[in-house]
Amino acid sequence: MHDILIEKKILAENGAIAGANRRAFIERGVYVINMVSSPGAGKTSLIEQMAPLLLEALDAFAVVVGDLEGDLDAVRIAGHGVPVKQITTGRACHLDAHDIAHALQWALDQNTRLLIIENVGNMVCPAEYDLGEDMMVTVLSVAEGDDKPLKYPAIFNTSGALVINKIDLAPYTDFDIGRARRNALAINPVLQIFETSCRTGEGIKEFCAFLAAKALALRREADTNR
Repeated sequence: MHDILIEKKILAENGAIAGANRRAFIERGVYVINMVSSPGAGKTSLIEQMAPLLLEALDAFAVVVGDLEGDLDAVRIAGHGVPVKQITTGRACHLDAHDIAHALQWALDQNTRLLIIENVGNMVCPAEYDLGEDMMVTVLSVAEGDDKPLKYPAIFNTSGALVINKIDLAPYTDFDIGRARRNALAINPVLQIFETSCRTGEGIKEFCAFLAAKALALRREADTNR
């Protein structure tokens, strides 16, 4: 019981900070996605492929990268002309709202329409921690099992979109894309699903158009309310 009470207190405090983050982002018309996955699903490669398309559609977007150690992913993304903020979590297996609060002013200073938070590779803890995002996006690669939605239902239930990545590898694995889609929709019937390959570029344009439309709609709403 003591452990449960401590966990509830931590999540309540996180939720309060996340609410403040969300209000600040909405007021400035910044659409925020929290990109989650297991390690190696291809989040960084996906953002790299998305960079030129999002820069063309939105003029500006920015990325916050969470890693246990190092800044390798941040350096890769910055190489595409994208503003990047690194958050090193040490032993923490996820980002929390407090981490994003520390990066909040930096993000707002970028005058961006879209902020992508690349969370630490983990399909468990991020589902519990609201960061103040508009939408969580789960990336699932075909190098993983198509049963992942059934094994980690919380992350898929919390997400607004699923990206099935590395589909160019599908012929060389036992991953069944149709079964993965069915499993994911069984958990979350309103999940938006995209199929992408960072090697061939398949599906990247469609996913970027989806995010750009969300970001532009929020900016128009923010401008109207000013």
